[in-house]
Formats: sequence, C-alpha cells, structure tokens
Amino acid sequence: MRIPCPICGPRDRREFYYAGDAVALARPVPGAGEAAWDSYLHLRDNPAGVTRDLWYHEMGCSAWLVVERDTVSHKVLGAALAAEAER
Repeated sequence: MRIPCPICGPRDRREFYYAGDAVALARPVPGAGEAAWDSYLHLRDNPAGVTRDLWYHEMGCSAWLVVERDTVSHKVLGAALAAEAER
C-alpha cells in the first residue's frame, strides 16, 4: 500500500505508524461526562468500505496524516495533514 504524504509524496506504508480511526480528532470537551469519554475511548466502528484513519509518518517528515482508504479494496483515496483535515 502506498500512502500519498502531502509533504514527502507517495511512500510505502511501512514508513508509517497506524494509529486508528480518525475519530480521535473529535475529542469530547473536558467536562463532557463519563458516557461521552467512555464512548470516545471504547466504542469504535469497524466498517467495510471507506474509512478515515490516523497515520504517523515515522520514517519521513514526522507528520500526522488523515488517510482516506477503502478497507475492502485496500485502495488509498487520499491523505491530508491531520492539522488541516476536516473533523
């Protein structure tokens, strides 16, 4: 799988560290309560199809990316810097 790093260009996925669903970008506010934090930390979807995931470019520019990919075909649809990605 090749990931299109916005800084370094297309790279092999072995240069990256997978950090899970990009839902981690939508953290609850500190006073949101136990239910909101429990859901955020423990309840994750596992869809077949298009997902948005966090990847860290460990052996490159050290950027955090949001990668959109299809879990059925393994096709990478795009990538953006996490700081600039839509939440």
